[in-house]
Amino acid sequence: MLKVKTPEEALTIILEMPLSVQPAMEKVPLSQAHGRILFAPLRASEYVPGFDRSSVDGYAVHSSDTFGCSDAIPAILTCSKHIRMGETAQETLHPGECAAVPTGGAVPPGADAVVMIEYTEDYGDGTVGILKSAAPGMNMVYRGDDVFPGKQVLPSGRKLNAGDIGALAAMGCMTVCAARKPLIGIISTGDELVSVDETPEEGMVRDVNSAMLAAAVSDAGGVPVCYGIVPDQEEVLHQMLEKALHECSMVLISGGSSVGEKDVSERIMEEFGEILFHGIAMKPGKPTILASADGKPVFGLPGHPGAAYLVSQLFVKPMLGRLLGKTAGTRTIPAVLKEAVSANHGRAQYMGVSLQEENGTLYAVPIHSKSGLITGLSGSDGFFGIPRDCEGIPAGQVISVRFYSED
Repeated sequence: MLKVKTPEEALTIILEMPLSVQPAMEKVPLSQAHGRILFAPLRASEYVPGFDRSSVDGYAVHSSDTFGCSDAIPAILTCSKHIRMGETAQETLHPGECAAVPTGGAVPPGADAVVMIEYTEDYGDGTVGILKSAAPGMNMVYRGDDVFPGKQVLPSGRKLNAGDIGALAAMGCMTVCAARKPLIGIISTGDELVSVDETPEEGMVRDVNSAMLAAAVSDAGGVPVCYGIVPDQEEVLHQMLEKALHECSMVLISGGSSVGEKDVSERIMEEFGEILFHGIAMKPGKPTILASADGKPVFGLPGHPGAAYLVSQLFVKPMLGRLLGKTAGTRTIPAVLKEAVSANHGRAQYMGVSLQEENGTLYAVPIHSKSGLITGLSGSDGFFGIPRDCEGIPAGQVISVRFYSED
């Protein structure tokens, strides 16, 4: 008998389950840190930028020297310095003087503003006319404006993107303390399965789930360890699960999670630990199982690829996030439902959609596919959910579309 939970109850169990495997740290080169999970908060150890600099091509000035100037009555200043990129600006700029500076160049001490070159006139005799007054701080980037020693730049649990890598490079970080990628075991069960490189005979199908779940695990920050196809034999599955639990931090078993005569996953999982739930009130994915094997999570996923992938997104990914110490989060976007969708009352329902823009409006087009078919996966940009107490959503209603990837 299935011990059915709502999706919300199942997620709560996943987030509260005691784990024997905790996030671990390893140092990785900056060049390999993209996409990794930051293990601890990263704080700056220096000033960025390390000097006052100009954000435009122009002239560094004392702003008070420019007050009241205009095209008709320019402020005439002596150009005492020409600062090149990469040069320091150590000499103090005195009142009545200006210094030519490039974008990103150092601003000399004493200057408190930079006037864009478009608002100046070079008279060729060592003097420059300022045609527009400058407020203090105009076109200036001060030392430490970006970061300063002790400032938290990135929080722990963050998945590092290209912008983060740039920030780390600016601070001189050669290595990053990242969460070690956990090993995630993947087992496909079923007498009807053959490997991807085989031509299935009548009644047989290729093993879609191993490759698909491996990709999902990699996308979420784990390292997939595929143990291949296991027939519907309890002794063989027992041996394979024992091996996977010894080598990995979490195990995913696809197939054999319903209540059929040959669906042995739950019986085998019970031999290794406690069944936390068997069944989620959702479509597709109802026969999903979660067990704790001495604090290691073991998921029993539906054999149908569409259902298995959806469950991996909704429930496996948050558990993998815990193993990484990753900040929880999903990418969603509002879109207008293109056509009405009915739902089964009493079960949450999830459906893939493709996104299409028409006349500036983003539409979500439902992809009608049974859980055993792969077209609902390859043709969709994301998915949306219909609550269990809702009988459907009409066309034209704005829905929240969840992307499969967080990038």
